[in-house]
Amino acid sequence: MKKLLLTFILTHSLLNLLWSQKYCNEFLNIGVSARALGMANSIIASTNDVTAGYWNPSGLLLQKNNIELSLMRAEYFAGIAKYDYIAASKIIDSNSVGAISVLRFGIDNIPNTLDLVDPNGNVDYSKVSSFNAADLAFLLSYARKIPALKGVLLGGNFKVIYRKIGPFANAWGFGLDAAATYHYKEWRFAAMTKDITGTFNAWSFSFTDDEKAVLQATGNEIPTNSMELTRPSLILGVARSFTFKKKFSLLSEVNLFNTFDGKRNTVVKTNLWSVEPRIGIELGYKNMIFLRAGLGNIQKQINVDGTGYITTFQPNIGAGVHYKIFTIDYALSDIGDKSIALYSNIFSIKIDINPKK
Repeated sequence: MKKLLLTFILTHSLLNLLWSQKYCNEFLNIGVSARALGMANSIIASTNDVTAGYWNPSGLLLQKNNIELSLMRAEYFAGIAKYDYIAASKIIDSNSVGAISVLRFGIDNIPNTLDLVDPNGNVDYSKVSSFNAADLAFLLSYARKIPALKGVLLGGNFKVIYRKIGPFANAWGFGLDAAATYHYKEWRFAAMTKDITGTFNAWSFSFTDDEKAVLQATGNEIPTNSMELTRPSLILGVARSFTFKKKFSLLSEVNLFNTFDGKRNTVVKTNLWSVEPRIGIELGYKNMIFLRAGLGNIQKQINVDGTGYITTFQPNIGAGVHYKIFTIDYALSDIGDKSIALYSNIFSIKIDINPKK
């Protein structure tokens, strides 16, 4: 069994080096819950509810309710792209928690004009149909306390990915995440390794002969079945909480998003390794009302005139209300170019379910 596991890991690592893609499965990096987005996704050390199944599965052990449900809906690019998230978690026993999360990022009703012009050159608009392009991910999470390791929480995800582009292409993928959280007084330290063995997508394409002819005639390449792999990434986080006069609380967190797929436009970068810092804060009142802010997507970009580099960042703000079993969160998130027209309003809801005493 050990030899089989070792062979599996080595094979994945080799394939990861040969076929890895720099921006594969990027929809899994958008983030979930308006609380996290309001803090610029600087959340992995302080996550303590059902959304930890996405951010840091070991944080599921910090949830206080027997069952938790979470839902989020977001729209981007003036409503063209839709992003949906739903998750549920349950305390299994005093040492373990399980969760399932489902994410979908899609563009619906895309016009298909491949049959618009027939072989004789006639235009027939009745031949125009529509299709959807969607990315789906299913995350199965499990977290467990290790009594021998005081203050250490461990967790992991098994990911199933399905991507579909109308009737033309689809892909299945699988991957693993691993995470750990350590508590020391009011401090929390966390590490989240995404795609720890490399996450692959196996693409299959299907075009009719007529569709291939149209692609060739219009100068487009006909895609063939292929495989893409996502290299592992590592997120490190540290959080500290403060309490003032028993009514006010302040949570601050810093995350470092580390990638190992070459140089990116981040503030710290080498030919193999890049680091993007993220900062978030949350001010609470009586554990009922929350105000949040964060800075993320901090990058180095070339000036328009090409004379040098400037540092850009993505500012986010948010708020939340907790009442009985409901928590409603809101975030105002910019895509990074400081244009008010590109801000997105994002809402999410969390529901706590506990058995009657």
